[in-house]
Amino acid sequence: MKVLITGITGFVGSHLAEYILEAKPDWEVYGLCRWRSPRENLVKVFRKVKLVEGDVNDLGNLIGRLQAVQPDFVFHLAAQSNVLASFNSPVTTLWSNVIGTTNLLEAVRITGIDPMIHVCSSAEVYGQVTSDDVPIKETCPFRPASPYAVSKIGEDMVALQYWLSYKIRTVRSRLFTHTGPRRGEVFALSAFAKQVAASELGLQAPVIRVGNLESTRTFCDVRDVTRAYWLLVNQCPPGEVYNIGGNRTMTIGEALDLLLSFSTSRFEIKLEPKLLRPSDVTLQIPCTDKFTRQTGWKPEIPLEKTVQDLLEFWRDELRRNPWKVIAVQR
Repeated sequence: MKVLITGITGFVGSHLAEYILEAKPDWEVYGLCRWRSPRENLVKVFRKVKLVEGDVNDLGNLIGRLQAVQPDFVFHLAAQSNVLASFNSPVTTLWSNVIGTTNLLEAVRITGIDPMIHVCSSAEVYGQVTSDDVPIKETCPFRPASPYAVSKIGEDMVALQYWLSYKIRTVRSRLFTHTGPRRGEVFALSAFAKQVAASELGLQAPVIRVGNLESTRTFCDVRDVTRAYWLLVNQCPPGEVYNIGGNRTMTIGEALDLLLSFSTSRFEIKLEPKLLRPSDVTLQIPCTDKFTRQTGWKPEIPLEKTVQDLLEFWRDELRRNPWKVIAVQR
């Protein structure tokens, strides 16, 4: 059997490759990646995965790659996934996520292959919900609060349309807050962990710069997510959509306190205005009953382990590469 993962060099993509290769060592795992994508997340599996150069924004390239690989399963994870960056680059976000997904599905249609395709949407599509909407079900109305959220609605609906129109077997996930080792530094908890590690190593002052700490999130470990994604393509019918999320709910500030409990250093917490979004989503608590009924999945990794592993990742990363303490200005 053959699996193709778009965005394999990213956070979830690299963890998913590791999970599949461990669960199915005789399967072939291919990864679509751009020539400039860093490969460091694949260090554990670089001898086992088969990378193919490509870009979801290039339809012709996708047609050729799909014809060559002939995958049985496709996990479409490639995306512009930074909510805050989407306000600075809305067109790029919409193009990569909506047109990129359409290109992939159109390439599947043109080549005539019949893989099971996971299209990764996002809990951001629900936007700013009311207390009456919590816990959030798949039937909750869309209220996008960012260009990223709009792009994920488009991606979500394109996947549904290709199933309804062409019977291309898509199944969609709406993933809530998730984190763990290798999480990008533009995401809150990982950004905090990087700053803690940098301060402990003497690479920056003991100051943690934060955005909105009052938002409420339900957290899930990325390694639980990859297990969920595997069940999604193996046990869920095409055309359906499922919320996937953890079982630990707290504010971002409480998550920061949990992180700081794993450090013996003391820190100043400082609000950074540029980390505040023009419009924000402050309440994300999922109802995952539909997915649990279908697959039996439930989160297994305690948030304490997730947070500790994330902090250890940044400690190791900055010991080896102290130059990574330099932040990108937005």
